[in-house]
Amino acid sequence: MREILATIGRVAASSCTVLVTGPSGTGKELIVAALHDASPRASQPLVAVNCGAIPENLVESELFGHAKGAFTGAHAARQGRVAAAEGGTLFLDEVGELPAPVQVNLLRLLQQREYSPVGDSRTVKCNIRVVAATNRDLEQEVQNGRFREDLFYRLDVIHVRVPALRDRASDIELLAMHFFRTCVEKSGRTELQGFTSEALEIMTGYEWPGNVRALENVVERAVLLGPGPYLTADDLPPRMRHELPSGRMAAAALPEGGIDLRSAVELYENELIRKALEKTGRNKNRAAQLLGVNRTTLVEMIKRKGL
Repeated sequence: MREILATIGRVAASSCTVLVTGPSGTGKELIVAALHDASPRASQPLVAVNCGAIPENLVESELFGHAKGAFTGAHAARQGRVAAAEGGTLFLDEVGELPAPVQVNLLRLLQQREYSPVGDSRTVKCNIRVVAATNRDLEQEVQNGRFREDLFYRLDVIHVRVPALRDRASDIELLAMHFFRTCVEKSGRTELQGFTSEALEIMTGYEWPGNVRALENVVERAVLLGPGPYLTADDLPPRMRHELPSGRMAAAALPEGGIDLRSAVELYENELIRKALEKTGRNKNRAAQLLGVNRTTLVEMIKRKGL
């Protein structure tokens, strides 16, 4: 995260296009807000457009505006989000959802800093910075023919990748305490003093499929419902209490008829290797570090086990 903030600091003064990617819930919109606030455009508008939330037939009009009579229901001319962002920053959230015709117009906007409202022959010049975000793999979308290659390269000038929360476990306690203080202030529950060590241990070891957004929701729930004065493991959702933090092992059950120890150990070992590979995006160096083995040892195990 420090590297991301350093990148923002270096590019904020320019007007170059920035692409922010990462899983849903990691706070990509906060990165965009930080970039805008650090730029010379901070006093001008930051206009956000969720490209996936607008009906496909209205996206072009929403972005670029339209002339009176441009289509059925266009009783008056209307300016779009691009015009509203003049002098400031246009944030295209979920840019991977844009339909193909609008991708062409966005490419023109990025290349020439000009556009035409729907149903209008005028060419309008603009002075904006474009920042896009998506949780899709745009390179894969290009290969699949769903996203224009030339547009991808126009967006991908500065690429900021926001990591999943499970890949920055050391941030979890800091974030949890930040959300705790915010929620206590909003709810007025000033008698609450914090989390027990067990609750923090469970949160730190949890995989957080919903990322930072999910952590904030869990903390808000605990603040509203927990009896206090400290929030305990019992104040966390049941699904979290059933998942032990990293490094702890559940007590093994031994069936009455016994068990095949070697097979059981092999299955457990396979599962740990799969989880390490999944967590690191199949980066064998990092997976080997997580498992405490040499890379060559891990590669041999993967081959031998057919993983």
